[in-house]
Amino acid sequence: MNRKFIEFRKQSDFSGILTDTFGFIRNEFKPLMKMVITIAGPAILVYLLSLAVYNYVAGDIFNITSVGNPEVNSGSLAISILAFFVYAISAIATYILIGGTVLYYIKSYIDNKGVVDYEEIKGNTYKAIGAFFGLGVLKVITLFFATMLCVLPVFYAMVPMAVVFSLYVFETENSVTDAYSKSFYLVNADFWTAWGSYIVLFIIYYIIIVVFALPSSIYAMISTGIFSGEIDPANINEFSRDPILIVLSVLQAFVQVLLNVILVIGGAAIYFHLHEKTSFTGTYERINEIGKIEE
Repeated sequence: MNRKFIEFRKQSDFSGILTDTFGFIRNEFKPLMKMVITIAGPAILVYLLSLAVYNYVAGDIFNITSVGNPEVNSGSLAISILAFFVYAISAIATYILIGGTVLYYIKSYIDNKGVVDYEEIKGNTYKAIGAFFGLGVLKVITLFFATMLCVLPVFYAMVPMAVVFSLYVFETENSVTDAYSKSFYLVNADFWTAWGSYIVLFIIYYIIIVVFALPSSIYAMISTGIFSGEIDPANINEFSRDPILIVLSVLQAFVQVLLNVILVIGGAAIYFHLHEKTSFTGTYERINEIGKIEE
């Protein structure tokens, strides 16, 4: 069955960006997720395993049942530090590989009119790891300083940071610094449409995360006696090692990682809208194609 081709290279309004984002997810969900799991799967697996190990051993670092004389388990502390280090590195790798896979999937999808090339996507994603890491560092620094200044700068900075990776992938002549600097210029083409679209996508993303976080939160409160009002320090000291809680936490982390696909695709849709507002590249290409057909 042929899937409807989603035309990214066009100007869109607020609803159009959201429609294209979720339409692309619906149409390409299976092949896209297969590509994500194939390319980013090893990093995701290490990320989830290190999270599980960290949750299991973290509860043994301090013995809070020893009132006035807290004890530190040096063995658990060392394992926790190692697990957290592996967790942090694998988390960075996971988000880089997922972001790269999704964006290069969209690029292959657009270039080949709906047909994607796995080897091309894989090769481009691996080659862009260093660049994506650099852009990620610039993004974190930008949002950090925007947060330090006030709330309003964050609401502005989040829009160029939403399209900065797309600028690097879809405009192949851009370096990391080029993509970063151009992102601030590009968003001025239609800031409010871009801002509103990304805010709505982020709210949807956040709501889904909260829904999937509810089971582990409720189970944790039940396990520690918060619902009953009878909090047992021994339970608090041990509940992080509960296998059920660890499984729920790992599943929640896995879902959160995959949900990031929504923001990546949404960022790409916003980029193409802004790009068409300034260059009309897609419009000119469609006009040329019409001329070729008539010939």
